[in-house]
Amino acid sequence: MVTVVLGGQIGSEGKGKIAAYLAFEHDLSIRTGGPNAGHTVNINNNSHIVRLMPCAFVNPNSKLAMAAGSLINKDIMLEEISRLNIEAHKLIIDPQAGIIDKQHIDFEEELKLNKLSTGSGVGAATVAKIMRSEDFRLARDIPEFQKYLGNVSEIANQYVDSNRPVMVEGTQGFDLSVHHGSYPFVTSRDTTASTFIGEAGLSPRIVKDIVLVLRTYPIRSSNGPIFSEITWDTVTSNAVSATKIEEFTSVTKKVRRVGEFDETLVKKAVQINRPTQLAINFIDYIDHSDYQVRDYKQLSSKSKLFIDKLERMYDVPVTLLGTGPDQADIIDLRKEKISGFYKEIHESSTR
Repeated sequence: MVTVVLGGQIGSEGKGKIAAYLAFEHDLSIRTGGPNAGHTVNINNNSHIVRLMPCAFVNPNSKLAMAAGSLINKDIMLEEISRLNIEAHKLIIDPQAGIIDKQHIDFEEELKLNKLSTGSGVGAATVAKIMRSEDFRLARDIPEFQKYLGNVSEIANQYVDSNRPVMVEGTQGFDLSVHHGSYPFVTSRDTTASTFIGEAGLSPRIVKDIVLVLRTYPIRSSNGPIFSEITWDTVTSNAVSATKIEEFTSVTKKVRRVGEFDETLVKKAVQINRPTQLAINFIDYIDHSDYQVRDYKQLSSKSKLFIDKLERMYDVPVTLLGTGPDQADIIDLRKEKISGFYKEIHESSTR
């Protein structure tokens, strides 16, 4: 069956960490979206940032795919293939995936200046594809991609029909959806589970799990609303950390904006996406004593109370907890939580 991984806030929730962790349970992983959002995977103190390649590249036995609904910058794709040593048999690029050209990037310069775009050309390329522009290219038009081409939808459905697990890696965050987010401070596409599934060419009927990824303190690096904006000094103080907690943008190294956990935004994300599980990253921002803790029993009562509150509020089990930057800094509670959680919910609803 199919698992969808997506962000439930305003991006940078740590989807890459969760997708990479789940990659070893899936035979095929499909990436949707474009290069306007980066995913980070930290393995043994080595940081891998990918803007197009599925994070499942960490699993040597998983096939990787770029969906027909994705938009690809050729240079970025080829650089990631080379840097990550992705062999041709491991990667599938759908012939109808769109190509971002220089003209699309140039077109977005004004939006970039107004901090309404990353300037990656995704929005302009989307417009060109929708308008069937004569000069718009598809992956099938790129000579360097010929050895990777394959019908991703057909292959993914073959995996499903053979009972082989498939993962769909969504991009960005729920509040960046052009339809459901804080317009105009949004991306150029929808960022919900149903859209990711459609872009991959799969049916909602075969989705088994929807993993909504959250972070304890949402961040934003550009203009746009952020709930109850605070400083990193406040985060550091709340976590009782001896060292300052602070995050910077990956390119410009500017301090990211940070805010309190937005319960209303997440409620909307849960309502529209109907996740079966919640994954929470940066648990150590609640209590720094939980930094790199990998056993739930060792978590502070402060963090456990935060997790319990989310479960009660959204009626969804919190199953994966990120406590540090490394890929191994994850507490996996799926065996303990899922069956018992839904049994408890069912019993309470029939009383």
